[in-house]
Amino acid sequence: MSQILIVEDERELVKVLRSYLEKENFSVLSAYRGDTGYSLWEKENPDLVLLDLNLPGMNGLDFARKIRQQAQTPLIMITARVEESDQLVGLEIGADDYITKPFSPRIVVAKVRALLRRAQAERIPPKNLTLGDIEIDIDAHTVTKSGSFIELTPTEFDLLRTLASQPGRAFSRKHLLEATQEVAYEGYERSIDTHIKNLRAKIEPDPHSPKYIETVFGIGYRANRELG
Repeated sequence: MSQILIVEDERELVKVLRSYLEKENFSVLSAYRGDTGYSLWEKENPDLVLLDLNLPGMNGLDFARKIRQQAQTPLIMITARVEESDQLVGLEIGADDYITKPFSPRIVVAKVRALLRRAQAERIPPKNLTLGDIEIDIDAHTVTKSGSFIELTPTEFDLLRTLASQPGRAFSRKHLLEATQEVAYEGYERSIDTHIKNLRAKIEPDPHSPKYIETVFGIGYRANRELG
């Protein structure tokens, strides 16, 4: 079940969109402010965001910019603004689509489905990943660095694979825990720190000054974008 985050200050509109999306078997989260919506995005990592342009707390353009600094979450902007310049700015900073009010909720659902299908196709993982001079063979479940094999535990391999799949994206500890154990058990998220420490000891020239896996303070970790 795909999870949709609606960030919109018109509560009745949120209610309508939630109803239509839930009827189509989507899980729906909602926020009425940009800042709380962004916090919810960081915490829950939804599959797609429906984002109003005019929001209290943080406007939609700033929201979109902050998302695109970390991830490629599918993003549809919803706004009453119809000026072409506003639409272009939204698309240029990373929105995938743009809908102006008033609109049919059925059109929104159709656009959500189409964008999720496209995003899913783009997320099909390659058989091999690279991070600088590190080669990750997904099928063989092996890792080499400058041609030499590195022995990793299954959890360490999954962490490296997840991070290297999207260099530059900040993954929360909860997301990394789900990627390695499928379920994020409350209280166990900090165990990721230990696994990252062990992984760094095996792949980093200097684990105390890592170049492959960077710490994102207050969030989690990311692979170095420049090496991806």
